[in-house]
Amino acid sequence: MMTALVHVLVPFILCVALANTSLFSKIKVDLTYEHYAEKRLDNMPAFLAMPCNCLVNLGYVYVGLYWLWWHKGLKETEQGRYMRKVFALMAVFYAPVQWTRLTTLRRAPAVLDQWLTLPIFAWVPVWIDFIEHLPAKWHASRAALFELCSVASYGLSLVHEQGFEVALGCHVLLALYKGIRVHLTHGDGRSGRYFLLAMLSCAGFVVLKLTDHWLAGFWLFQRLTGHFWSKVCDVLQFHFSFCFLTTVTDRAQARTAARKK
Repeated sequence: MMTALVHVLVPFILCVALANTSLFSKIKVDLTYEHYAEKRLDNMPAFLAMPCNCLVNLGYVYVGLYWLWWHKGLKETEQGRYMRKVFALMAVFYAPVQWTRLTTLRRAPAVLDQWLTLPIFAWVPVWIDFIEHLPAKWHASRAALFELCSVASYGLSLVHEQGFEVALGCHVLLALYKGIRVHLTHGDGRSGRYFLLAMLSCAGFVVLKLTDHWLAGFWLFQRLTGHFWSKVCDVLQFHFSFCFLTTVTDRAQARTAARKK
């Protein structure tokens, strides 16, 4: 637990420090409430100015804490437990970043909101790499190098206005490719359902976020807006990714143990 916490906290603090410098001062980020379809409530404190989009961040905390402590039925190795706890801590740490962005509308949390998305998505291929190699052939240095490259890829936003979108798209495609490959190798019907639900949640996250203002023209999306539902999909994406990865990890470890007998 302590190792996972340190390995998440140290890069997080470094990213926070860099985001509060002038390094990303030219990056295009949205810093107004007009970016969101949900109407601001002037009689509410700043941290609840858009109550639905603010409170939905508690979902990340809940999912993160749930998977941080829940391990019923999992036959984990020490390294497998580390994979799960790092991913869970990422969810917990991500929530206050988004909430701070909505509360303050400052550049630093807006940059962090984008930046931290990349290493979170990158942890899926890292975990899958662990599944494919398992403890005997897997090295932590591989994970560290991949996460470092992921964090550095946000530099694309410094050279092009759509640099972040390009980096995120590459992360999503790599996670999908690795997910399909590991499912075909180690998965079953159960893991396939989890993978499908994770993909649908990812698609919902993207589509609902991009159509936030258009959807607000329909009464159904005027309080619980597209952006709110996109965050619900993002939380579900976390959850079903956990379900998929833990299921496939158990199956891969069981096969390895059976071969040794």
